[in-house]
Amino acid sequence: MSVRNGGSAVVETLAAHGVDTVFGIPGTHNLELYRHLAPCGIRAVTPRHEQGAGYAAEGYARVSGRPGVVLTTSGPGMTNAMTAAATAYAESQPMLVLSPGVPTGTEGRDLGLLHETKDASGAMDRLVRWSRRVAGPEDAADAVTAAFATFRGARPRPVHVEIPLDVLEQQWDGSPWVGAVTAPPEPDAADVRCAATLLAGARRPLVIVGGGAVDAAAEVRALTEALGAPVATTVNGKGVLDESHPLAVGASVRLRALHKAAAESDALLVVGSELGDSDLWEGRITAQTVIRCDIEPGQLHKNCQAAVALLGDAATTLRALRTALPTSGALVGTYPTNAPFVGTHGPASVRASELRDACRAEARDGAATYEEINLAVRAALPADGVLAGDSSQVTYLGSVHFFDVPAPRRFCYTPGYATLGYGLPAAIGASLARPGEPVAVLLGDGAFLFSVQELATAVDLRLPLPIVVVDNGGYREIRDQQEQRGIPPVGVDLPVPDLAALAGAFGAHGVRTSDPGALTALVADALSADRPTVIHLEME
Repeated sequence: MSVRNGGSAVVETLAAHGVDTVFGIPGTHNLELYRHLAPCGIRAVTPRHEQGAGYAAEGYARVSGRPGVVLTTSGPGMTNAMTAAATAYAESQPMLVLSPGVPTGTEGRDLGLLHETKDASGAMDRLVRWSRRVAGPEDAADAVTAAFATFRGARPRPVHVEIPLDVLEQQWDGSPWVGAVTAPPEPDAADVRCAATLLAGARRPLVIVGGGAVDAAAEVRALTEALGAPVATTVNGKGVLDESHPLAVGASVRLRALHKAAAESDALLVVGSELGDSDLWEGRITAQTVIRCDIEPGQLHKNCQAAVALLGDAATTLRALRTALPTSGALVGTYPTNAPFVGTHGPASVRASELRDACRAEARDGAATYEEINLAVRAALPADGVLAGDSSQVTYLGSVHFFDVPAPRRFCYTPGYATLGYGLPAAIGASLARPGEPVAVLLGDGAFLFSVQELATAVDLRLPLPIVVVDNGGYREIRDQQEQRGIPPVGVDLPVPDLAALAGAFGAHGVRTSDPGALTALVADALSADRPTVIHLEME
């Protein structure tokens, strides 16, 4: 390279860690980062807003498991990305945000510099795992390496690195380096044996898996089939067990039918979930005996006290539990109601089917139209496709329960931070993380209009992206809540533009329909189109 400076220290270190795509908007102060992207083989994707860059990076991370990287400029560029960073923190997704900062020695002096921020790193530090302002090019490279180290062997969460403007331009003669991989903790062997004994002896075992188990799908299946235990998931754990599997209860942890089943179980195994309010919707998980597995110590008793706490990576811990179980013959002979999985008609499958039916019936109450819409889209999207949703009723009342997926990392939605405007940019990130694989968006009109500018990004990238927008005239969820409280609707009934015409103005395809049954054909056509297609579904 003709110029090797603080900018190349950052970018070369990104490349050394396998980064091939970054999301961001070039600005006056980050040009020394952009200078080095192409020479290092890194693709720069330009959304139309830094928040969209952050959501795209989150979607990229969610479906690939690789950290999403965001480049912002200083000041408003960084603050625009803060909501996305906070979202990644709430949803436990790996994200690295890189931003320039005021020159060394000018921090906090209120000099009226362009994009001057009182304490950029301090502000971001309140939202992410950590934020670090670096002192020189070598320190910048070290900070990037440290960021990637935090993504391995621990709960993945976002980090931020601030590079002062003078550091970006300082000469650098170093070499990028990759730190040693930190092995995740392994559970105590005695605790594993204790947990295995409790699970093997249970007559009504139940398993709940969360986002911490997304890379342990094979281990979840092996253990639960050995136990003959129904498996429910949180939203972030959706698909860890194929939702068509006879033991799968689906993403049902928020439903009262599941809470009742947990209370009646005599051994509940919770893997990789904090069991927070965003998972339970004001419910509570209790059981006679609770066994929890998590990679983060602070999660092991949070919101539900564990009788046995297993600190460790989900895959490693579940393999150890499976090994510690007695043989299948012992399980069948000693605990006949806790028989291993023996197909669709065995006792474990019947119990799971009954629980799934109860959960589906509860979810269907008041959401039949959203079920119809989701089934129509599901019929068009291939099994390996990814669906991106938003903080829309069609997502959290519909897709969560009625859009079955066969594997983890196939569903983009943020139940914890519940941000609006996530779905479209997240789908763009997912499309780039899985090039050539089908991706679709299903969301409400309010959510779509939060980030409609990213339609231009999808057009630039020529993504064959179906974007199904369910038009219920504004913020339907908040309108419903106002009515429940006896508040006359205010600020929620909003005019919606002709979204098909708007799509055409962006250079995308656009169609309108009022028939949910037409969605299957429209989505199928959009998946083979030469650009994104907005499908405006008008509701009564």
